[in-house]
Amino acid sequence: MPAVAPDATTTALQPPGRVASRWLILAVICVAQLTVVLDNTVLNVAVPSLTEELGATTADVQWMINAYSLVQSGLLLTAGNSADRYGRKRMLATGLVLFGAASLGATLAHTPGQLIAARAGMGIGGALLMTTTLAVVMQIFDDAERPKAIGIWGSVNSLGFAAGPLIGGSLLDHFWWGSLFLVNLPVAAIALAAVVTLVPESKSRGGERPDLLGALLSMIGMVGVVYAIISGPVTGWLSSRVLLSAAIGVVGLALFALWELRVPHPMLDMHFFRNRRFIGAVSGGILVAFGMGGSMFLLTQHLQLVLGYGPLDAGLRMAPLALTVVLINFTGLGARLAPRFGTPGMIVSGMTLLAAGLTAISLLGGDSYGGMLFGLIVMGIGVAIAMPTMANAIMSAIPPAKAGVGAGVNGTLMEFGTGLGVAVLGAVLNSRFVALLPVVAAGAGSLPAALARTHTAAERTAVHHAFATGIGTSQLVGAAAVCLGGLVAAVLLRRAERAGQEPRSADQPAPAAPGGPDPAVAPAD
Repeated sequence: MPAVAPDATTTALQPPGRVASRWLILAVICVAQLTVVLDNTVLNVAVPSLTEELGATTADVQWMINAYSLVQSGLLLTAGNSADRYGRKRMLATGLVLFGAASLGATLAHTPGQLIAARAGMGIGGALLMTTTLAVVMQIFDDAERPKAIGIWGSVNSLGFAAGPLIGGSLLDHFWWGSLFLVNLPVAAIALAAVVTLVPESKSRGGERPDLLGALLSMIGMVGVVYAIISGPVTGWLSSRVLLSAAIGVVGLALFALWELRVPHPMLDMHFFRNRRFIGAVSGGILVAFGMGGSMFLLTQHLQLVLGYGPLDAGLRMAPLALTVVLINFTGLGARLAPRFGTPGMIVSGMTLLAAGLTAISLLGGDSYGGMLFGLIVMGIGVAIAMPTMANAIMSAIPPAKAGVGAGVNGTLMEFGTGLGVAVLGAVLNSRFVALLPVVAAGAGSLPAALARTHTAAERTAVHHAFATGIGTSQLVGAAAVCLGGLVAAVLLRRAERAGQEPRSADQPAPAAPGGPDPAVAPAD
């Protein structure tokens, strides 16, 4: 690993062994993280209410949902860098305040524009929370306990993803749509009090100047790419909106990489990408998110459009995946297996199981929920093994003084991989579906449009069969991509270990540059 400038490495931190309440701190962090993840999915069930009560158009609803993820993904690297520079505890508290204030604004919104603005504000707070929670985990746990801690942290993401529609549906059955955001206020307040009281401060001390241009370029690049991925399935991949957004995003990221190579104090040291361990973890992380994001997109449609379940019933039937992840990570099973199999073995095993689960759903779950249930459980085991290992590998390959940036990289990969999974597997689904449609429905771009053109039961059966086959094919494509990604990541990580590119423990300071002073660890603030 290339040396990091000495003025960027010193860290104010209480050693993990002296933090008696570290597991309580983890509980607080997980609560904060859960609110962020829930708001990625909770609004989907409120679309009819928003359309009726706020008079929102289809475009308004899309922006209400996407403003949160766009702002959050665009700010992850900047938020992580700010946490390293100004203090992870301080930025965690700031994120909770912003998230709570924006949630209050969303609750009180009377127009679509006000709700969109509030959702964007929640995205700012969410970016700070996503990066600082993982960075604090890396700082307060030592090498022995860190895998289990990251596993618990990661399981919160799966739990939040599955619980979002269920919580949203339950609230809307009894209250108005603003209750979806009102519940964030007491959670944010309690978490803020606990953070101020319990969490130790840690930050990178030094004289480096803020990389403002790098922050701007990273935001432009990520927002452009993510917006293109989000808009592609709606407006078409060759539409001017998607092509222009993708071009702006790619150019922005290219300029960001060039600038980071030249600036004296980069936000993201591009030399990290020379490290095989980092590259292997990054590759695997993208493909795990690819498989998870794409499969969730497909499973939702499979349950509702093929098997005929309603939104709430579909959410309940997807819950076993998240519950499996939570069970394995909270029992520490993955952490106990890690020393025996090593990082490469854990990643290839987890991603192989994830691919096997996708394959089982494709082959066994086409006509009934029983086969799908088996596949969901296998997928959950794979995710519980691979995802925390991947996050630990990424964070361990980055110097501890840059823990916030490392968390930003991890979060960015998750956002990018999830969006890519939805885009690619959605395109495979659509292509296969269109190719198999009967003549009477030829040219229809969606299942409802195709069914509207049918006249007989046989024709409707043929359309449903075409859609189910398209979903099965796209699930197999996702399984193949995940399996191949696991092999590639494991090979790169194994080569890195043989080359001696082992990760430093996150409680040890990074080595100083030649001739520079040795970094020191100061007591907590």
